[in-house]
Amino acid sequence: MNLNSFLVDLKRWAPWGLAALALAGLAFWALMPRALQVEVGMVTIGRFEQAIDEDGQLRLKNRYVISAPMAAELIRPELKVGDSLRTGDVVATLKPLAPSMIDERNRLVLQQRVGRDDAARMAAAAQLQRLQTSLAQTELEVQRAQKLASDNFIAPAALDQAVLANRAAAQALAAGQAQLRAAEFTLAESQAALASAKPASQGTKNAWRIQSPVDGQVLKLHLTSGAPVMAGQPLLEIGDIQVMEAVVDVLSSDARQLAPGAKVLVSPGVGAPLLSGQVTRIEPVAFTKVSALGIEEQRVNVIIELERLPDGAQRLGEGFRVDTRITLSSHENVLLVPSAALLREGMRWQVLVHQNGRARARNVTIQARNADVAWIKPDDTNGVRAGDAVLLYPGTITDGQRVKVKPGRGQR
Repeated sequence: MNLNSFLVDLKRWAPWGLAALALAGLAFWALMPRALQVEVGMVTIGRFEQAIDEDGQLRLKNRYVISAPMAAELIRPELKVGDSLRTGDVVATLKPLAPSMIDERNRLVLQQRVGRDDAARMAAAAQLQRLQTSLAQTELEVQRAQKLASDNFIAPAALDQAVLANRAAAQALAAGQAQLRAAEFTLAESQAALASAKPASQGTKNAWRIQSPVDGQVLKLHLTSGAPVMAGQPLLEIGDIQVMEAVVDVLSSDARQLAPGAKVLVSPGVGAPLLSGQVTRIEPVAFTKVSALGIEEQRVNVIIELERLPDGAQRLGEGFRVDTRITLSSHENVLLVPSAALLREGMRWQVLVHQNGRARARNVTIQARNADVAWIKPDDTNGVRAGDAVLLYPGTITDGQRVKVKPGRGQR
């Protein structure tokens, strides 16, 4: 084959060869694995904290129930729930109960009793008149005996007998007067029992006023209008809402890790400043509670004492829901990896580092973890360092696979 024929053949087949190369390159590009879009987070140095996050309720540390000291009529209270009180302020006013109504049978019985007592009074009055006559007679006999004794017509013993008789008559008269007064009192009592029932006076002249024992606010009114009350019946409840505590129920397995004095952050709600407190008591008895998923859980009440709220700081009250974060332990300046970046590889933990467009596996040793981050042990040879970007939610991504960060998703 001469040169001319070779050049002719080359010109004839060159376009077909170039087309074949282009087609092979296009097929290789189409079949080449694409880089997966991923989210990444940063490895940082910071503070690691293990905590228990639970919701709870606020309640007053000191609550006072004001009760009626006696059976009486409660005058309609003027206080409303939420009113502020100072020590010594009148919180309730009581007045005597009205007498009960009398039916016809009891009225007849009481009328007969009045008649009996009136007859007894008349008999006592007649007896008193008889005793007065006897006393007057003995006085005359004493005068006569004294005159005869002065003339030596009677013996001194006769004079003594007359004087003693006069003294006995005087004492009998005093007893008769007492019996008459007793009969009059008994008659007055019977007449009072027969008197018709009348409504109690609306005034407060003879009322009993109950005062507040402490500064605080009205929390609950058991009665909002005037009504008869019995001795010991609750009337209202008061307390100081600036002195609050929180009650949080935690899992019994978490309660074993708690100890009195643990620091707590309490969030009353969105936009409200956080409150600080500490665990004061862990109740020794658990109870069963059904979770939102329908699972029975054993829970324990934890009592958290809050710092005293400044006056007017925020409107909180008993029963308000709060979110609490109870700190179990904390460590400063440790290496932190997002918990969402952890992968289980056999018996070890791994993370995938975003490096030069590919995912590179790194073994890590976890010291502790929480819902957000994991505290890992530094490893300068085959671990991660602060500032590395690790893949979040890696799923099925493997070591060496091409990846790229999703657009618009900054590194976390």
